[in-house]
Amino acid sequence: MKPPNVLATRHYASRVAWLLLACSLFIFPSLSYAAAGPLDLTLTLTGISSVVIFVLAYALVMTEELLHMRKSKPVLVAAGLIWALVAWVYVQAGMPEEAQTAFRETLLEYAELLLFLLVAMTYINAMEERRVFDALRSWLVRKGFSYRSLFWITGVMAFGISAIANNMTTAMLMCAVVLKVAEGDKKFIGLCCVNVVVASNAGGAFSPFGDITTLMVWQAGQVPFEGFFALLVPAVVNFMVPAVIMNFFIANRQPAALQENVWLKRGARRIIVLFLITVAISVLCHSILYLPPAMGMMFGLGLLQFFGYYLRRSLPRSLERKRERYSRRGDWKKLEQLGSVVPFDIFSRIARSEWDTLLFFYGVVMCVGGLGFMGYLSLLSETLYGSWNPVWANVVLGLISAVVDNIPVMFAVLSMAPDMTEGNWLLITLTAGVGGSLLSMGSAAGVALMGQARGIYTFAVHLRWMPAILLGYAASIVTHLWINASMF
Repeated sequence: MKPPNVLATRHYASRVAWLLLACSLFIFPSLSYAAAGPLDLTLTLTGISSVVIFVLAYALVMTEELLHMRKSKPVLVAAGLIWALVAWVYVQAGMPEEAQTAFRETLLEYAELLLFLLVAMTYINAMEERRVFDALRSWLVRKGFSYRSLFWITGVMAFGISAIANNMTTAMLMCAVVLKVAEGDKKFIGLCCVNVVVASNAGGAFSPFGDITTLMVWQAGQVPFEGFFALLVPAVVNFMVPAVIMNFFIANRQPAALQENVWLKRGARRIIVLFLITVAISVLCHSILYLPPAMGMMFGLGLLQFFGYYLRRSLPRSLERKRERYSRRGDWKKLEQLGSVVPFDIFSRIARSEWDTLLFFYGVVMCVGGLGFMGYLSLLSETLYGSWNPVWANVVLGLISAVVDNIPVMFAVLSMAPDMTEGNWLLITLTAGVGGSLLSMGSAAGVALMGQARGIYTFAVHLRWMPAILLGYAASIVTHLWINASMF
C-alpha cells in the first residue's frame, strides 16, 4: 500500500502531465514513442522533479501580464531541465539511445509545428502589408456596423471558416480584423478574441476537416465521414451560449468613421487566393497523401515567394502604367501615394512573425514530450477508462484539454481504443475540440491570439469569461446526449 502523500503526488502529477502535451502533437501523431518510454518514471524523484519544474514554469507563463516577462523564457528553461533529467536517468540505465530517439521524435513534431505556424503568420503579415485588413475594416465601418454587430460578424465568420480551415489560422485572421476595427478599444478587442477562440474551436468540431482531432478520429475509422455532422447543433450551442452572454457587455456604439479611402496594394487579392490554395493543399496533403500538413504549408510559402518575385520584377512597369492613368484622371492624391510604394519583401514578412509564440511552442512541445515519455500520459488514460463510465471520462478529458490543447487527449484515447459506441466517440470529439476554449492556453488558437493581441487578449482576460464558456461546454454536451441519444 503506497503512502497517502505518494498517491496524492502521483494523482497531481498525472494531471499536470497533460498541461503541455498539446502542441507537441499539433501536426501529430508520431510522438507515440515519446509518449511512453521503456522506464516508468512517474513515481521517481526524476519524474516528480520534472513535474515541479513544469508547474513552476507554467506559473510564470500565467503571470506574464503581471511580470512583463515573455512567456517563452520559462518553458524554454524547463524543457532543457526536464530532458536533461530524462537523459541522465537513461544514461545511468545504459539506454542513452532511447532518450535520444525520443527527443529527436519530439523535436521533429516541433519542426512540423514551427513550419506550419511560420507560413500561416507570414501569409497574415503579407495580407496586412498589402492592406487587406485595413480595407476590410474600412468596408465594415462604411457599412455602419456597430460594435455589437461586429462582435457577431467576426464570431460567425470564425465558426464557419474553421469548419473547412485550421481553427488557429481562422482565429488569427479574425483577430487581425478585430484589431483593425476596434481602434484600440481593449475591452472590445478582448471580448472579440474570446468569442473568436470559442467560435473557431466549436466550428472545427463538427467537420472532418475542421480540426486535427476530427481528422484523427475519422482516419482511425471510429466515425464515418458523414457522422461528424451530427455534432453541428451541439457545436452551435457551444458557440452561442457564451456569445449571447458576452453580447450584453458590449457597448452598442459605432467605431469612428475612417477619414481616408483604403485601397488594396497590388497583388493583395492574389495573395488571398494563394493563402486559400495553401490551406487547401495542406488539408489534402494530410487527408489524401497522409503527409504532414506542414508540407502543404511550405509548398504554399514557395508559391508566395514566386509571386513576391513577380511583384518586385514587374513593379516599375506597374508604377509607370498607374502614373499615366492617374495623371490623365488628375488624381493627384493617388499619384502622391505611388511615391511611397516599396517592393514586396517576403523575408521581411517572415521576420515579423511572432517569434515569442513560436519559441513558446518549442518549450510546450519539449516539456510535454518529456513528461509523456516518463509515463504520465498512459497513467492518466488507464485511470480514466479503466474505472469510469465512458461518458464521464470523455467529459473529464474535455476539461483536461482546457489546460493546453486537445490533440494529446484524442491521441491518448485513440491509442487506448476503448470499446465505445459511435455516440461516445462523437462525444470525445466534441469535448476535446471545444474543451480547449475554457482557457486561453487550451488551444493553439488561443495561444496564437495571445501573441497577436499582446497585452490586450491575455490569460486573465479569457479567464473572466470561463464561467460563460463552461456553461456553453455543458450545454453542448447535454444537447449531444439529447439529440443523438440513438447513437449511444
